[in-house]
Amino acid sequence: MDAFTAGLLQRIRTAQTDLTRARETGDDFLADVEQAELDDLHRLAAEHGVEVGAASA
Repeated sequence: MDAFTAGLLQRIRTAQTDLTRARETGDDFLADVEQAELDDLHRLAAEHGVEVGAASA
């Protein structure tokens, strides 16, 4: 796995964790921000042919 792929998958895992935490604490604004970040990261992964199934689990 190259550095780009590894970094992207790590960013996706981090965004997922942050999104979960925001939802659990009821921070709707932060949840929206994290969801947008996650959507952007998934789009970027798709554009570069990066499989995110393992990162989404």
